[in-house]
Amino acid sequence: MSMDYTERYIFEAEWYDKIACILKKFYLYYYPVDNTVELFDLKTRKTFLRRTKCDGIKAEDFYIGAIITIYSRNIKIIDFADKNTKSKLQTITQKTFAIIKPDVMDKMGEILKRIIAHNFHVANIKMVKLTKEQATEFCKGKESTQLPFIINFLTSEPVLALELLGDDAVAQWLKLIGPEDSSEARKTAPSSLRACYGKDNIQNAIHGSENSDAAENELSFFFPDQKSKKKGPDNTATLKNCTCCIIKPHAIQQKLIGHIIEDIQKAGYTISAIQQFHVDSVNAEEFLEVYKGVLTDYGAMVGELQSGPCIAMEITHKDENCDIHTDFRKLCGPMDPDIARQIRPNTLRAKYGNTKVQNAVHCSDLPEDGPLEVEYFFKILDEM
Repeated sequence: MSMDYTERYIFEAEWYDKIACILKKFYLYYYPVDNTVELFDLKTRKTFLRRTKCDGIKAEDFYIGAIITIYSRNIKIIDFADKNTKSKLQTITQKTFAIIKPDVMDKMGEILKRIIAHNFHVANIKMVKLTKEQATEFCKGKESTQLPFIINFLTSEPVLALELLGDDAVAQWLKLIGPEDSSEARKTAPSSLRACYGKDNIQNAIHGSENSDAAENELSFFFPDQKSKKKGPDNTATLKNCTCCIIKPHAIQQKLIGHIIEDIQKAGYTISAIQQFHVDSVNAEEFLEVYKGVLTDYGAMVGELQSGPCIAMEITHKDENCDIHTDFRKLCGPMDPDIARQIRPNTLRAKYGNTKVQNAVHCSDLPEDGPLEVEYFFKILDEM
């Protein structure tokens, strides 16, 4: 079978140049045969970036609303730019919305592992604590005599909001989670998530959008578009007795987020805030500045942090006497995964790291850095 070297997808895309304060609009061309991209500037009518290979980018990364990192620029895909791209991709990749509910937040990593194993891509993630008003707004239009109980339950503790992508995602996700009543799910869909994790028809572990319109509305409620100037529900960072952990872009691309989160939870830590961020070059340099001139890999570390989405977490512990910073650093292991595999084989970097730069996770170096690094992501970057 011969490869089609001319096949390409075309998208309308934009990039906000923070230095010049200009929103630039492009055609973004993607050639699946050799994983190359090209950018055409719509204002100047000139090629902005000649066709070039982009490491770490795959065909499934291209969908409406996606942010593609090309040479440290976060390019956002706004729309399909031609009929061919639309007809090919619209039916394949679909978005849906999911919530991991309060009763199973301690199994967050385990559930994420199952979600990813079923070919869903986690396109966005955020832990939030809903107010009564927000939960009421979210449940608007849902018919149920138990609505007051559902709202009480959804506001009792933090929940995890997820944007999921996949082939025919809305229907496939509803199939994976099973019937709303967990006891019915155990009878009719015993391997579904609600059968495995839910208790009844209110504490049923998981929410899924019922159709693509609901998915669109629910996603814009929790993850509003920056241009809409709306703010979704607040993150849950406490900034108290905490340390910071960041799942690096390469580990997200390698589908390791469920494994890493499960290991952190099983080691007895509480993830008290979690959120996905796209860090640009300026912020990456600022965040990692303490390593400048100290580590020879500083430039490569900056490059890795801005090479795609990363997931920031605030880590706490139920035991107030726990030295959260020192103990959590032990769980992460030595910076170099090769050394970690020899002397601390059960650490996160030994299990999931590739190199000193792609070592799966960042963790705070000094005790006083923990709350500052959490604040950098959950207060400063989240409000930008």
